[in-house]
Amino acid sequence: MELFEFMKEITVQAGSNIRQKLNEPLLIETKSNANDLVTNMDKETERFLYETIINTYPEHKIIGEEGSGKDINDLSGTVWIIDPIDGTLNFVHQGENFAISVGVFIDGKKYAGVIYDVMRDKLYSACAGHGAYLNDSPIEPLTNTALKQSIVSINPNWLTKPYTAPIYGPIVVDARSARSYGSAALDFAYVATGKVDAYITLRLHPWDFAGGLIIAEEVGAVVTNQLDESLNMLHANSILVANKALHHEIYSNYMKPYQTELLTIHQGRFHSR
Repeated sequence: MELFEFMKEITVQAGSNIRQKLNEPLLIETKSNANDLVTNMDKETERFLYETIINTYPEHKIIGEEGSGKDINDLSGTVWIIDPIDGTLNFVHQGENFAISVGVFIDGKKYAGVIYDVMRDKLYSACAGHGAYLNDSPIEPLTNTALKQSIVSINPNWLTKPYTAPIYGPIVVDARSARSYGSAALDFAYVATGKVDAYITLRLHPWDFAGGLIIAEEVGAVVTNQLDESLNMLHANSILVANKALHHEIYSNYMKPYQTELLTIHQGRFHSR
């Protein structure tokens, strides 16, 4: 468990570094589009995590959102998958509702995941096979819910697009309610802790979900792509995560009839904006 404890320690330290610099000026740039932001704090946080890991475990490999490990194309050895700030838009506009997400895989197998809600000082963590925790308290296994009793987290952007609204609109209509948090890592954490019952999202990169995948599965969530397949840890995935009964209901009744369309979405043959 030494590696797991190290993961938690450096993630919390990275969050502390962010809090200490909140009042400093931000340098904000755009990446794939005007709403895909990256700041100097994203880059500094990834650099801190990268250097700390390599100084301790020089043989480990690291894939990070801000460029670390661009040439890594397999999960052999020990591989860290890191999002230094998940929810950068929230970080820039709200100063909260963002997280650091870290997942570690050993020879392709899930080892441990950590999500740190920086401004609330909440550490979600799980080592595969040993349960999940919120700070030092065990997270209880999920209970099953039906869609009509469930809160679903989904980006409302997908409810406005002609190619996705017919798929996702009925899910929202039939659910008890819907939410949007703007951080995939926190969405996974909220499913794991029962704050929401399902999270539905398109084209997440591995750093967005690597930590959350392990945490959610440790409490009994089912995590697949929207074709009901295991997630690919080296490529983008369109994801459904929910308690077991709800996952089956949403996939069988709302997604399975649209497999051709979802395959197109899953493969990225659409314009997100």
